[in-house]
Amino acid sequence: MKIGILEAGLLRDRMRPRFNPYPVMFADFLGRAKRDLDYATVSVVRGEVAASIHDCDGWLITGSRHGVYDNLDWMAPLQEFIRALAAAEVPLIGVCFGHQIIAQALGGEVVKSDQGWGVGLHQYQVEQQHSWMQSSARQVGIYAFHQDQVVQLPQTAEVFLSSEFCPYAGLSYGNSIISVQAHPEFEAAYENALLEAYGGSVVPEDVCAPALAGMRAGEQADTGLLANWFAEFFLSRQSLDTARKA
Repeated sequence: MKIGILEAGLLRDRMRPRFNPYPVMFADFLGRAKRDLDYATVSVVRGEVAASIHDCDGWLITGSRHGVYDNLDWMAPLQEFIRALAAAEVPLIGVCFGHQIIAQALGGEVVKSDQGWGVGLHQYQVEQQHSWMQSSARQVGIYAFHQDQVVQLPQTAEVFLSSEFCPYAGLSYGNSIISVQAHPEFEAAYENALLEAYGGSVVPEDVCAPALAGMRAGEQADTGLLANWFAEFFLSRQSLDTARKA
């Protein structure tokens, strides 16, 4: 199955020597599931546009330093692409910025939340079980790094992950779209690097310090579990489409 990764963000200069770009992070993350997936990158943040929603079997939108309310030139075409994917029921996953721009494209609202920054390892309650989860987990830990949040749901959205800090942490739209606010693709080293680089400047010290302490104490995200969820979501959609065409 071929997954198109829509690159919506670039690593900041200080991170580039040490860490892979987001499309590679996602390929490595999904590789943990050990499924037969191939990848192609379309860098929407650089102005690239996919020729067709059917160029790939499924799509994934990455995070970004930009907010969906910035209304940069490449965001309107991306939202049109999202709506086309939704109408055709082509599988799509969004993460962080991807989570937010899917919500906005389908009628929701995203703001810089008055909750402030969410960083470090966050725990999310599983509010709804889906077949692609293939587990009975009631809670999952995912690394977070955001202050924007979805505050109004599109009519077609249902919540499957939530927390007190982020009530709409995981959303599903019918059977063809899922999205999460936090970053399952982040490794602990990258989350630590973000906290060390931006704590006390971009992220307030009183928010960053406890998150960094928890990371240094060895708190780990449920990365393998989430990789299986994402891979199974894509592959289950492919199986469904194959059955429909038979």
